[in-house]
Amino acid sequence: MARKKKILLVEDDEMLTANLAEKLRADGYNVDAALDGETGWEKARSDSYDLIVLDIMLPGLDGISLCRFIRNLPEAAYVPIIMLTARGTEHDRIQGLETGADDYIVKPFSLGEFLSRVRAQMRRPSPNRSLNRDELASGDLRLDLTARRVFKRDSEVKLTNKEFTLLAVFMRNKQAVLSRDFLIANVWGEDYLIGESDKRTVDVHIRWLREKIEDNPSRPKRISTVRGVGYRFEG
Repeated sequence: MARKKKILLVEDDEMLTANLAEKLRADGYNVDAALDGETGWEKARSDSYDLIVLDIMLPGLDGISLCRFIRNLPEAAYVPIIMLTARGTEHDRIQGLETGADDYIVKPFSLGEFLSRVRAQMRRPSPNRSLNRDELASGDLRLDLTARRVFKRDSEVKLTNKEFTLLAVFMRNKQAVLSRDFLIANVWGEDYLIGESDKRTVDVHIRWLREKIEDNPSRPKRISTVRGVGYRFEG
């Protein structure tokens, strides 16, 4: 029998936590719950999870800080994280994604939308499971796919989970023009709900990626913009 995937849910609203946990268990997942950041941190350190759901506004240790702590755990560095928040400004969304979250849901949300986002993260293949090559290389840029490390001229470049996956997709599709919809499907998951703000998220991640791998991010040579279509990895 296949192991049930395990989710950590950190949310201070007891009623919402109970409802989400009930729906997740009915959908076939094992669920651990915490009502504050400190308890969530203890669980994240002491157990392994396939997905973590964090509320930003938590008593004590807030969700942004907790996300950052989790991303510094080697065993949880690439576990998908969904952030929940009542704040829906683009600044808050970018802050959560920049900290290392993989998705962002603004309250109030429907249980159907929540489960769809969870399933999208769970169905997204792990890059390490789907590789038929251990390394991708282009010029002085090299990706160690098994260790999920990136090197430029033999110096390591620190990328977030999404940045690494985005760069791997680009390098596997060198010289092809990739639309934002294609990138969302292959980096965020095919079930990810695509709206205009999500497409802007792609642009933000590419800007961050350019800042780390381009010699001159203001005049990128590796990742070029194809106006009205998307992006192309030149090499």
